[in-house]
Order: sequence, then structure tokens, then C-alpha cells
Amino acid sequence: MTTETTQTGTRMRAVVQHEYGGPETLHLGEIDRPAPGAGQVLVEVRAAGVERGVEHLMTGLPLVVRPVYGWRRPKNPVRGREVAGVVAAVGEGVTRFGVGDEVFGIAEGTFAEYAVGEETKLARLPAGMSFVDAAALPISGITALQGLHEVGGLEAGQDVLVIGASGGVGTFAVQIAHAAGATVTGVSSGAKADLVRSLGADHVVDHTSEDFAAGDRRYDLVFDVGGNSPLRRLRRVLRRDGTLVLVGGESAGGKLLAGFDRQLRAVALSPFVSQRLKMFVAGEGHERLEQLASMVEQGTLRPAVGATYALADAPQAMRDLAAGRARGKLVVTI
Repeated sequence: MTTETTQTGTRMRAVVQHEYGGPETLHLGEIDRPAPGAGQVLVEVRAAGVERGVEHLMTGLPLVVRPVYGWRRPKNPVRGREVAGVVAAVGEGVTRFGVGDEVFGIAEGTFAEYAVGEETKLARLPAGMSFVDAAALPISGITALQGLHEVGGLEAGQDVLVIGASGGVGTFAVQIAHAAGATVTGVSSGAKADLVRSLGADHVVDHTSEDFAAGDRRYDLVFDVGGNSPLRRLRRVLRRDGTLVLVGGESAGGKLLAGFDRQLRAVALSPFVSQRLKMFVAGEGHERLEQLASMVEQGTLRPAVGATYALADAPQAMRDLAAGRARGKLVVTI
């Protein structure tokens, strides 16, 4: 592993990337510490979550992300977006936080000793929560919360199917659906079935030996996290007035759209069928972070952290995520 050094400015360690590609393009470097601008907060990072969006930004795929994040190479060379840590400095106009506050949320370049985030994308650490657990919560938790309640219309008494129930978003989705009073069926590998049950799933389907679409069972709400099932197969398990919520996707769609083509086709089809077929982009405001924090403090939600990695081992964390070895959330600690 190589280390980059120069002699200018206040320095910090970070996992940097100068070209799109796999985990082999990530390496530990030493770069200038960022400074917060107006409305921004500098966080001394204690832990950083590893989520699927980081993989897309690492590979630069699908290509539709590149106009925003850099066409030939990443505009921000540091990966990571979920963060938990301590406020080290605040920019002009920041009123919700002061130096020394413990926070969690979303920032840019969190696989590093310091990262800058917008004040509006951070919240105070839930009482009694560790930095590791808090770092697992922001993007994955918001995605599950918004996708089920705001997009999916989750209600008590519904039958809910969570596909990808043992992953980062899926482990939160199982708990949120259970807390809402739904009957939850989770789809995962048999090796992770015990985890899914412990989070509140009433039934678990082992996708390595069972077909969730077989049989006569139908669901009010199907929440598909990064799956690759064709739309017709997903619609088969939905009730006539049911709702399908697609969260990402790994189906074939070429480099341009990758799994997003399935989401776009679902939205195009939805007006012509009785079922509601939906996609969404998760919001990143502090209001949802505070809602998640409240659920943690009430005991209805807990991050399922499967493994932690030292900062230098962030490339291995990305390999494990891509290979499907993650059991719950993966977290990089600083």
C-alpha cells in the first residue's frame, strides 16, 4: 500500500482514489485536511459506514453518475459518505452544532480522519450509541425509512416482503416494517437467516434453495434492495393493489444505466397496471436522521454491524461488500 505525502497545509490520512475502478484503485494516502465553508461542519471522523453508493462512486458505474461526480476521474478523491464523529470546526452561519458535539450523518469523503458535511445533513448522536453503530445508520437507515413509509405507504397489518433483508438497507427495513406492525418476510441466504429473524422477520426465505415467487403467497408491499429479479417476477408476488418499491438494482443494463434500467421500466409501466411500481432517490435531510435517532433511543431500531475495518483496510471492506459477504452493515473505524 502506498502513501502520498507533500509538505503543504495541515495533513490527514485518507483512503484516496485517482481513477475509477475496483478496490485495487483505493490506497491510504496523506492529503490536506478540508476546511468547512458557510453552512458546513468539519467532523473528526471516528467511524464511516460502507454502503452500496460508495461502490458506484468507486467504479464510476453506471455512467449516469459521472456528470455529477467526475467524468474521467472522481472529483473528490476520497470515498465514503456515512459518518459519525466529533465536530472539529464550524463554518459561517452554522447554528445547530458547536465544536465538541458528537454527530452522525452524511458528509463527503468519510474514509478519512476528517470530513466536511453540510449542517443540514447531520444530527446529534443518539444517547448511548457508539460511533460505530451511528456510522452504520445514515444513508441505509434513511433509505429504508423513506422507502417503506413515504414511498411504499407502509401500514400496520400489511404483509411485507423485503428482498435483500440481510444487507445494510435490508436490516433496517425489516426492523422498520416490524415496528410498524407488519408481517415481515425476509429474503436472504440461509447463512444469514438467523440475523434476519433476530431483527423481527416473521418468515425467512433462503434464496439459495427457495423461490420467493413460488406458491400462492401475495404481499401488500415488496421492498427490493439491490435485487435482480425481473419486474414480471416481482409483480407475481404482489397483490392486485400492492406496491413495489425498487431500491437500486444489480440487473443487466449496460454501463450507462446498470440496474437502474429496471427502475425506469417499472415507473413507465406503473400507470398502466393496478399495482403501484415505484422508485425513489433517498433524501438526506437532518429531519429523517433525527427520526432514526429517536427510533434508536426508543429501542425499536438498532444497526446490525457485521464487521469493522481499520482505515487502511477500507479496500477490503469494499471487496467484501461487492462479493456479498456483508452480514448487515460494514463500518470503517478511524
